[in-house]
Amino acid sequence: METAVTALSALAQETRLTIFRALVRAHSPREGEGGLAAGEIAEALGVAPATLSFHLKELTHAGLIVQRREGRSLIYKADLSAMLGLTAYLLDDCCQGACGTLSPCAPGDAKLLERC
Repeated sequence: METAVTALSALAQETRLTIFRALVRAHSPREGEGGLAAGEIAEALGVAPATLSFHLKELTHAGLIVQRREGRSLIYKADLSAMLGLTAYLLDDCCQGACGTLSPCAPGDAKLLERC
């Protein structure tokens, strides 16, 4: 529950939600690909670097984004497995037991939306 509250708190702020959505759009399933440099995010969203840094730190602390270094740049990427875990937690009892299983919405389930 603590992890879910931290993630939801991080996303409950307009700038952070906008940053996370931008990173989802820039996502690549391949390791070492996709994501956006901090400067790209700041420019695209019109956020001052110091403000952006604060918001990126909050999203990282919440486990919603990860970073990697490419040369002198930090590239930020949405952690979709964390978001799927949060969604699964929220939907864990989505049909109040009528689905016939305890956890019909397991992270990584390709039919997540069909079942819930």
